[in-house]
Amino acid sequence: MRLLDKIAVITGGGSGIGKATAQLFAREGAFVNITDIHRENGQATVTEIEKQGGKAAFFEVDVTTPEAVESAIQQIMETYKRIDILFNNAGISNVGRVDEVEPDDWDRIMNVNVKGVYLPSKYTLPYMMEQKSGVVINMSSCAAEMGLAKRAAYSATKGAVLALTKAMQVDYAPYNIRVNALLPGTILTPFVENYLRTSYDDPEAAIAGIKKRQLSGELGRPEDVAKAALFLASDESSFMMGSPLYIDGGVVFGKNA
Repeated sequence: MRLLDKIAVITGGGSGIGKATAQLFAREGAFVNITDIHRENGQATVTEIEKQGGKAAFFEVDVTTPEAVESAIQQIMETYKRIDILFNNAGISNVGRVDEVEPDDWDRIMNVNVKGVYLPSKYTLPYMMEQKSGVVINMSSCAAEMGLAKRAAYSATKGAVLALTKAMQVDYAPYNIRVNALLPGTILTPFVENYLRTSYDDPEAAIAGIKKRQLSGELGRPEDVAKAALFLASDESSFMMGSPLYIDGGVVFGKNA
């Protein structure tokens, strides 16, 4: 039970990586607080966790809305009196070159992927500072470290999250708070499946192309990233600070012949 009695907050915990992480954290003994913009998904995740004997709660939250984020964090603090782990997981994607991305789409992905890390952190970190402990995990991407075609806006947000992670670590190290980032490759989540269907004329060909750029020859699973998140959340990673952790099937540092 690597997270026994820890109080965790996971944004975007209703599906995909967030859901897999919430389930794993609960199995490892954490009290899991899930936020998601989709009520049905979030409540379903809580129900599944409780059926497995875990403990979880759901908050319907838009991570781009300060009042909603602050309210959820305050409610969690009122219940548990502490927050040990914050996993800033909520995010969206976008396809297109810079000249193809519309301003409204650019603003939306920046709001969700960058502001959606800033706001939960802003309202959680003062409590972690007061308790002199805490772990923050930010969801970046391998796109922060390499050029990907037609991912201009998405790559910009994930690069920003990685840079923010490093800056946060410097600021909060004196308070015994660790801040690290996850950099997944392409993970086959419902979200990814949906954007492949809506963004490509031939989704199967798109998936085949993505597989070719990963040394593993396969797409990742939400559970692969959840295990990495568990490592960063646990004391096993106590000497990791401001670090990027790659779960990418070899796409960043490998190249097939």
